[in-house]
Amino acid sequence: MNLLLKSSIVNQQSSIKISGSKSETNRLLLLKALYPNLTLENTSNSDDSEVMAKALESLNSSNTQHPASSIQHIDIHHAGTAMRFLTSYFAIQENSQVVLTGSSRMKERPIKILVDALRQLGAEISYEENEGFPPIRIKGKKLMQNKVSLSANVSSQYISALILIAPKLENGLELTLEGEITSVSYIKMTLALLNEIGIETSFENNKIQINPKSQIPNPKSIIVESDWSSASYFYSIVALSKIGTEITLSSYKENSLQGDSVLAEIYKDFGIDTIFQNNSIHLRKVKSCQLSAVSCELNNSPDIAQTIAVTCFGLGISCHLTGLHTLKIKETDRLLALKNELEKLGATVSVTEESLTLEPSNAIHTNIKIKTYQDHRMAMAFAPLALKTDITIEDAEVVSKSYPAFWEDLKYIGFFISEF
Repeated sequence: MNLLLKSSIVNQQSSIKISGSKSETNRLLLLKALYPNLTLENTSNSDDSEVMAKALESLNSSNTQHPASSIQHIDIHHAGTAMRFLTSYFAIQENSQVVLTGSSRMKERPIKILVDALRQLGAEISYEENEGFPPIRIKGKKLMQNKVSLSANVSSQYISALILIAPKLENGLELTLEGEITSVSYIKMTLALLNEIGIETSFENNKIQINPKSQIPNPKSIIVESDWSSASYFYSIVALSKIGTEITLSSYKENSLQGDSVLAEIYKDFGIDTIFQNNSIHLRKVKSCQLSAVSCELNNSPDIAQTIAVTCFGLGISCHLTGLHTLKIKETDRLLALKNELEKLGATVSVTEESLTLEPSNAIHTNIKIKTYQDHRMAMAFAPLALKTDITIEDAEVVSKSYPAFWEDLKYIGFFISEF
């Protein structure tokens, strides 16, 4: 599905409800599988979360119908978070056998760091095709070891995958991170969710300690905060709109666990006020952007890099974004994809292994087709440019990975969108 976004002006005031954070939801879905007396509200309706939930349910169903016998084949498609988290989860499901696979891109995304760490704990995991990459075969068993170490600058999802199963290990977990930590906010999110359900943890001097806990004695209900990554596109829309434009988004917390909540601070420099009120955020453009250049270190929030880069291009200002080395192993190589598509629009962009630099531009090419590379964030990050010019988003259905209602929500606030 290709969508033509005609040059638009959004409504002066709009309100949107965004579903729960994919990051929080997927962590909590795994914890609920480990501790069934958890109840979750406002969970994400994203493809990734639905894939995660289905995989967890299918294993339970298979074990009930065919205990300790058949091998379960589970396809998580493009869902990278599910691949990492489920690898850990299946490793501790005693007497189960699972082959975990995904899309062609997923088979190019490394899993060796996590597999090696789980093997240190005693897990039995092998590769079905290429060493270090999915698909993988996992024979679930009780893991008796409790100490593991890995490089701190890897994707935080590897680290969170280990943390999530830690309380179900016989002796808990002592995880040592070597070097400078990447995306520490996501690690802290995982630990905070464990704390919320009553599991004791500590995180000091690059060492994470998690105590074992076989059961949660009392039922526990958790409300998932809405997704800040999804909010980023509305920050971009407000930044590219006229003064006085206001969009209200729910449901959000001022003391968010999500690293992408740094948006509220970053977009102050774009002239946007963020007001927290009644579990919502009110984004209001109060002045024109006075910046000539933006510089952001995004180690803890790399998923908003695409949004910031496109916002800066739309405003004709330069930006220098660092801390982006994990973007090269996402749904696509996001740094290269950003460079390719921004340059089609007339931008001058340079990238390294962990940074992106955009030069200021005074014109935007019109009627450009944006390739999405099977990456939901490419589609959504470029959409706000329709406030400046006509633009086409190819394979626009990829947004369902994290935000299925995205295009309908854009129409609701005033975008002119047609399918062709």
